[in-house]
Amino acid sequence: MEKIQAEIAAIRAQIEALRLEKVAITGNHQFSCDDSSPLAIAEAYRRFARENAQLVVEVKGIDDAIAALELQLKQKQADFKGGQMQLKRMSLQEQVEEGRQQAKVHAERINELAAELALELRSALRAAAKLSLKSTADQLSVAYWQVYYKPFITGFKTISVPHVRSDGDVWTIVNRVV
Repeated sequence: MEKIQAEIAAIRAQIEALRLEKVAITGNHQFSCDDSSPLAIAEAYRRFARENAQLVVEVKGIDDAIAALELQLKQKQADFKGGQMQLKRMSLQEQVEEGRQQAKVHAERINELAAELALELRSALRAAAKLSLKSTADQLSVAYWQVYYKPFITGFKTISVPHVRSDGDVWTIVNRVV
């Protein structure tokens, strides 16, 4: 990209140098036309070209060089813009890849934490069962229901933890039953 920018700058500098040279060459050789009719103007230009053939050829060569350089400048600018678009696409693709890597790290951490939580929940449920909370609740529930018209203990039918999985391109977060 920097090479193309340097080439564009060199072309612009050369065009400007040619324009200055043209002004320097033609600046001293002005001709006047007393009559402003189209025929008189055309005749004055022809006479000037005949009298200053060497100068006219040199100015024509400078004009041709400027035209060729301007065409080359347009091509280089188009190449530069195309390169910038490709660079932006690559940059966007790199951003997506970086985001995917970050998401993968976070998903792995979520899965680790979910596994730890599932393990703790299982052990807590086993401990609660050992305390015979269910038997106490069963004994108290009937009387509690008669007094307050609602159950004494309600609980989860299932306990779930988040889990991230991927089929390669699509990532899905699901609740895994513990």
